[in-house]
Amino acid sequence: MRQLRKIFKRPAVQQALCWIAAQYIRLVWVTGRWQITGEEPANQLFEQGKPLIIAAWHGRLLMMPCGWRYRGKMHVLISSHGDGQLISKTMAHFGMRTIAGSTRKRGAEALLRLRRVLRDGGAVGITPDGPRGPRMRASLGIVQLARMTDAPIFPLTYSARPRHIFGSWDRFILPLPFARGQFLWGDAIVVPKDADDAAMEAKRDEVERRLTELTNQADDMVNQPRIAPAEIEARS
Repeated sequence: MRQLRKIFKRPAVQQALCWIAAQYIRLVWVTGRWQITGEEPANQLFEQGKPLIIAAWHGRLLMMPCGWRYRGKMHVLISSHGDGQLISKTMAHFGMRTIAGSTRKRGAEALLRLRRVLRDGGAVGITPDGPRGPRMRASLGIVQLARMTDAPIFPLTYSARPRHIFGSWDRFILPLPFARGQFLWGDAIVVPKDADDAAMEAKRDEVERRLTELTNQADDMVNQPRIAPAEIEARS
């Protein structure tokens, strides 16, 4: 097992795996029947040179390169760990750029780079429950970034049938070829610059609630069972 791990850490092997993953995403897209609903407000805002933040649950990452026409101009926040690097290399096959870090670890550095992108009228993608969960529970980092930059948050999700659900913490879904798929964009969530701690917590809860509702709606539209958020005892 240790020898196998060493093999998978080799740059050439990782490049090959990421290329295969990118080709699989393309295969699922071209063989499936996919619809994208509600993207017009985000498109119009971006075409006007204004920044935006796209929020998606970690378990719905795989097909995200196909969910937005301007993906080549988006920066995605990914983990600085090994799995994040694999995601980064896979996203690069679709022209997407990545920023290593998280809104929890190395937060100051990552948030600084994201702020620069947004202040230039760019778009960033964040998984508010990543990189380690709890599943479908939003951290405060995404609303902090929105408050600092005046960039609205657009929830984005998808579902597909048939699919495989992994037993990972995020219940990562793998759409299969020839699937019926549905992308859903939600309305913009705006965080006021003068939001205090209570208002920030309310906005965090709004991101979490609306993104979960949108994900449930997508699952319902393709007749797939909903995936429940992780249970948490209390939030500090």
